[in-house]
Amino acid sequence: MSILITTTLIHAPAALVFDLARDVREHTAALVHTAERVVAPGRVSGLLEAGDLVCFRARHFGLPFALDAEVVEVDAPRGFSDEQVRGPFRALRHDHVFAETGAGTLVTDRIVWESPLGLLGRVADEVAVRRQLLSILMARNAHLKRRAEVRAA
Repeated sequence: MSILITTTLIHAPAALVFDLARDVREHTAALVHTAERVVAPGRVSGLLEAGDLVCFRARHFGLPFALDAEVVEVDAPRGFSDEQVRGPFRALRHDHVFAETGAGTLVTDRIVWESPLGLLGRVADEVAVRRQLLSILMARNAHLKRRAEVRAA
């Protein structure tokens, strides 16, 4: 299993950041550079809740990717978690944690994943997958920070 953890400080209340992070359209807008889109039969708009399915389609490394994730836990406004139910990984879980601080909200993303193909998959994780996941998280969190701080101002 591979683990990636990032943190982002957002100068806005946790409840606002939590809701923006669960907004399907905000997520898609944040990742315009990957041409990512959300498609039916999963939720395509609104705020994600436990049990919701989100179906992502994108191009990474020049190849089409499909990943369907189910929101498995929601603890408003402290966090939510989703897990891949269909996609390129043997397993993937993404925990989104929002902690109120004196300066705003500390957002912690923790992604735990296992790639298929044994040793070849582990090499791909270190060479490319980790970097791609980090790029996605950084773009999403920069967008989330901009949107939340404008609304909180």
